[in-house]
Amino acid sequence: MNQNLIILAAGISSRMKKSGAAADLDQTLVQAANLKPKALIPLGSAGRPFMDYLLFNAAAAGYKNVVIIINERDNFTESYYKDHDSVRLEISFAVQSIPPGRSKPLGTADALLKGLYSKKEWSGQKFTVCNSDNLYSVEVFKKLRQDTHLCALIDYDRDGLGVEPERVKAFSVIHKDKQGFLQEIVEKPDLSQVEKARSQGGRVGVSMNIFSMDYDSILPALVNCPLHPIRREKELPTAIKMMIEENPRAMFTIPVSETVPDLTSKSDIVKVQAFLEHLKIKN
Repeated sequence: MNQNLIILAAGISSRMKKSGAAADLDQTLVQAANLKPKALIPLGSAGRPFMDYLLFNAAAAGYKNVVIIINERDNFTESYYKDHDSVRLEISFAVQSIPPGRSKPLGTADALLKGLYSKKEWSGQKFTVCNSDNLYSVEVFKKLRQDTHLCALIDYDRDGLGVEPERVKAFSVIHKDKQGFLQEIVEKPDLSQVEKARSQGGRVGVSMNIFSMDYDSILPALVNCPLHPIRREKELPTAIKMMIEENPRAMFTIPVSETVPDLTSKSDIVKVQAFLEHLKIKN
């Protein structure tokens, strides 16, 4: 059973650092948001990094081995987790470099490739991969860990995420066949693409970038993933599309409806704090 997890944390947190702060946001949190990677912002009653809560949920779901992908300018994440082992996981790190002439790394497909290259012993095994700035539930981690398909993703109900309507419009929508296998992930969808994704019951499924994958099935697509023509990044949905073009039933979709706290800008910090307080997370 899948016990491996890769967390994508190599972004440079540009939206977090550039965004304005809410009037009621504590200045120590503002300073942390401007200085640290967003997954290291201290939150909750104990002031633990946001990523700690993600790791707590992964551990509770039964994961054992974690690789955190960081960028070469991150001077905080690895040193923090080397000094704090209370999450009860085997944590290692892989670095996604920033190529010459660029201001940020090459994207999520490149980040995952770096993670897999750092764990070649995982060949023949499954793993889960997710963002570092979303708080996925224990139940979601369990669903992916226990799923028996070659690969799978969580198919979130767009209306159940607890996100403002204007913001959720930009989320990637999922197209799947009648058996529930993924056909396409549409980034930045227009209205026609959203309507195409709508099921007979009116449900629109969206991806929040959490997947279980087979190491050997996704690796060739990551290696050959092209740069997006506009965003100039190697994007994980593109690699997934390449994989399912080779094997149309490679990735199953698992429907879920629940809130997914997101830490993108400073305005999200207050919302995440409230969410953690509501759950009485005291770790």
